[in-house]
Amino acid sequence: MSGNFEILNMTKGTLARVPFEKMKNEILGENYTLSLVFCGNRKSKELNKKFRNKDYPTNVLSFELDKENGEIFIAPAVVKKETEKFGKSYKNLIGYLFIHGCLHLKGMEHGSTMDKAEEKLLHKFGI
Repeated sequence: MSGNFEILNMTKGTLARVPFEKMKNEILGENYTLSLVFCGNRKSKELNKKFRNKDYPTNVLSFELDKENGEIFIAPAVVKKETEKFGKSYKNLIGYLFIHGCLHLKGMEHGSTMDKAEEKLLHKFGI
C-alpha cells in the first residue's frame, strides 16, 4: 500500500516551492503517510507547550503517529524571523526544517549522525 502525503496551509501566506513529496519519499519512503501543516504562532505555541512543555512558538514540530504515519507542523512566521540566525533564505530554511522533521520521524536524534544526514539531503535537493 502506498502512503499519502498532504499539505495543509492554515496560514494566509503562500507556501515556499520546495519538493516536499520527493523529500518525504527519499527520507521516509513512499509507503509512509505524512501530513505537513503550516500553522500560525498560536497553534505552534499550543503544541510546543502541550508536548514539549515549552511556552513559545517554534519553527518545526514532528509527531510520529505510528511506524508508518506522522505529522510535521511548521510555523512560517517563526521561520521568517530565523532566516538570519540559520544563514538561509526563507525557502531553504523551510526545506531544511522539513528534512529535519522527517529525520526525527525516522527515529534520528540531534547529533552528528543527524547533521551528516541533513547535509547530504540538503545537497541532494539543492538547499
